[in-house]
Amino acid sequence: MIERTLQTKLLEFVKKYPIVTLTGPRQSGKSTLLRHSFPDYKYISLEDPDIRLFAMDDPRGFLATYPDKTIIDEAQRVPALFSYLQTHVDKEGREGMYLLAGSHNFLLMESINQSLAGRTAILKLLPFSHVEMQKSGILPQTVDKEIFQGAYPRLYDKDLTPSDYYSFYIQTYVERDVRLMKNIGDLSKFIRFIKLCAGRIGQLLNQSSLANECGVAVSTISAWISVLEASYICYLLKPDYNNYAKRLVKAPKLYFYDTGLACSLLDIRTPEQVSIHFLRGGLFENLVINEFIKATYNKGQEPNLTFWRDSTGNEVDLLQYINGKQYAYEIKSGATYSSDFFKGIAKWAKLSGAESEQCFAIYNGEKNMKTSNGKLMKWSDFTV
Repeated sequence: MIERTLQTKLLEFVKKYPIVTLTGPRQSGKSTLLRHSFPDYKYISLEDPDIRLFAMDDPRGFLATYPDKTIIDEAQRVPALFSYLQTHVDKEGREGMYLLAGSHNFLLMESINQSLAGRTAILKLLPFSHVEMQKSGILPQTVDKEIFQGAYPRLYDKDLTPSDYYSFYIQTYVERDVRLMKNIGDLSKFIRFIKLCAGRIGQLLNQSSLANECGVAVSTISAWISVLEASYICYLLKPDYNNYAKRLVKAPKLYFYDTGLACSLLDIRTPEQVSIHFLRGGLFENLVINEFIKATYNKGQEPNLTFWRDSTGNEVDLLQYINGKQYAYEIKSGATYSSDFFKGIAKWAKLSGAESEQCFAIYNGEKNMKTSNGKLMKWSDFTV
């Protein structure tokens, strides 16, 4: 069992809430974490047709059978159960009664907002973080291999090859999860859409361009983006809206929750291909930003991350708010330091009034350095 950072928050919230909900991508390790952390809890999955039918047809009998200390996996499969859970936990008035897990954020949150608001803590578990792999001794030896393999636990647990794992993952995701969330008639167009998204990692989202290439309406692209977000395939990094003098871009940037999945969609078959791929810079940027996302979720918080770009092309890859103060990060896949690393950050710092202590460049080299414009940090031992 690889130790998961989120376990600390999970154990804390079980003592404070009657229900704790754990969501995240399929196969990110939710069930494993819950069963390992709470071995005295019963485990049931609503993916099992018999159990699901029992919960749908007789929810009161279901809760009488499992009145307390129960892990309910794939809880979003029976939305009607949530109202009965609300009544039951209100009546009993105890903490730590149920642990819910689900891989469809949209369906799960819709049910929670209707019935369990204020009664459940909500935590998000993503695939392994860079730090978790580092501590457990399974971190790939090179950054290109780390990008290529991705971080899904099953890859490391079962020693699977990424090319096999991700092709099956995509097939399962499209055939089961997408159909469950949205009635998409032409699945081949949707798969093409996901692949086109992978080719736009780290770029401004242009829905009109995607619509033209997929042969669908812009409104369809918007709906499909929501599906990818709700199922933890992609996320959008929003632009910073502090206008310091020049017009800022308004479009978000597109990233994947796992770079291994993105590599599979890009038909990258080996780590060596990553090193010469035209999107290597975007994939490395994605890898680093994912670490910020994971670190925030592992604290039980929502990420407060943006990027900055003005109309003349000055840009900062990542801005992070901490206690009301902004910290800027430029992300470079190169291994050799250049003063250009801080070019965009220096422009932003001058406009925002930020100090050099708030400015960082993360790169793939071997030295940490302090410069007059900010701190240079090597990725190999980086922690958020």
